Amino acid sequence: MDSRRVLEQVRDGSLSIAEAERYFNRKAYEDMGYAKLDTYREIRSGFPEVVYCSNKPDAFLQSIYQRLAERHGEVFGTRATQTQYELVRQALPEVVYDPVARTLKLERSDKKRDGLVAVCTAGTADVPVAEEAAQTAEFFGCHVERMYDVGVSGIHRLLDKLPVLQKANCVVAVAGMEGAIASVIGGLVRNPVIAVPTSVGYGASFHGMSALLTMLNSCANCVSVVNIDNGYGAGYIATQINRLAVGRQDDEQKY
Repeated sequence: MDSRRVLEQVRDGSLSIAEAERYFNRKAYEDMGYAKLDTYREIRSGFPEVVYCSNKPDAFLQSIYQRLAERHGEVFGTRATQTQYELVRQALPEVVYDPVARTLKLERSDKKRDGLVAVCTAGTADVPVAEEAAQTAEFFGCHVERMYDVGVSGIHRLLDKLPVLQKANCVVAVAGMEGAIASVIGGLVRNPVIAVPTSVGYGASFHGMSALLTMLNSCANCVSVVNIDNGYGAGYIATQINRLAVGRQDDEQKY
């Protein structure tokens, strides 16, 4: 329950002032000893806390998922393993694991997805990072269109997708090797492009450094760059951009 809902319930008499006072006097986090869950993050930033699963001890991970699920009714995690999925599923049987994106999520089935975020990859080897981005944006309420394996070595494949790219509120461009696809897309669309370098490529790509430097040095003015393999970060920023665009469109429809 958020602050607005508390105030509405006080106004209509279904919640007492004393109960509302207890709500507002709560700590902004829950101290579990080994973790401090940022339970007010959604109120503060518009996004609930997301679990980075990698290297978390089993008992900690299971308890964190349970508490976040109880609080929000859903929970999203990244960089999870099959073993962690089996562990969390013991406590939350409806949790879903994607072995490609390595996401571990419990999600409300009635979620509405608005706007349009396009997620593109240069090749199929980049799909795991792209799926992390796409599923992050979807979890946070975006409609996502995927365009995979449309890199510059066969640029006609990308040009076939141009109508969707130009309609999207934001494009996430995921690539390893030399990372050129972000600049190409940046020269074709009017809205922001989030470039995601991946650690895909032969030795001289230096585990994603080549793509990172290409993207940072892009001459396309609308391109911004996140860290190597950071699909989650790209999906998060894409959601913020998409929300702004959807809000602007809603405002325009009022007049």
